Amino acid sequence: MLGGGIGPRAWILNAQVPGGYPRLDPDRHLAEIAAAEGLTGPGAGLMTAADVAAYTTGHDGGVTATVTAGLGVRGWAAVPDTATRAPRRPEDAEVPVSPFRPEDEEVPRSPFRPGTVNIVVTLPVALSDAALVNAVATATEAKVQALLDAGLDCSGTPTDAVCVAAPEPGQDGGEPFAGPRSTWGARIARAVHTAVLAGARTAP
Repeated sequence: MLGGGIGPRAWILNAQVPGGYPRLDPDRHLAEIAAAEGLTGPGAGLMTAADVAAYTTGHDGGVTATVTAGLGVRGWAAVPDTATRAPRRPEDAEVPVSPFRPEDEEVPRSPFRPGTVNIVVTLPVALSDAALVNAVATATEAKVQALLDAGLDCSGTPTDAVCVAAPEPGQDGGEPFAGPRSTWGARIARAVHTAVLAGARTAP
């Protein structure tokens, strides 16, 4: 929501907001929260309706993944166009839809429930820009694997976010790879899988 992209960041904030969040300026709202907390400089801000106090963590080889898992509104990433149109009101948010549902089938609606899986990964080593992008993909793959291992029929929620924090690269440019079979990518995958699996098993 705030401070997305690649670049120096001084802080990361995962803010809890009410279900049916009404503001249309979440970036400004996050900046206000950060200022109230005394945070200065550029930062990264995420939002969720899930309970941020109920976070889960995973650790592997120096990598830490911190996750808040709200899975009340979940589904598959690739669905028919009729299932991706924005509902008029938060309370009309669409229920999970299988990618195999016929396009002309009416999608039922249900009351708003907290959603969003936010993942923050921290590493002790610098990554190149390409590896940072790869790390986001690796974390997302591990998230989906964990959701399936938890017995959930989904790939996530419509508002999931991933933030990867690592030291700034020096002249060597940082680690070049973060795919799931690279040294650091494998550690990211295992840490994220552990944290998301723990959160998914207790999420509403």
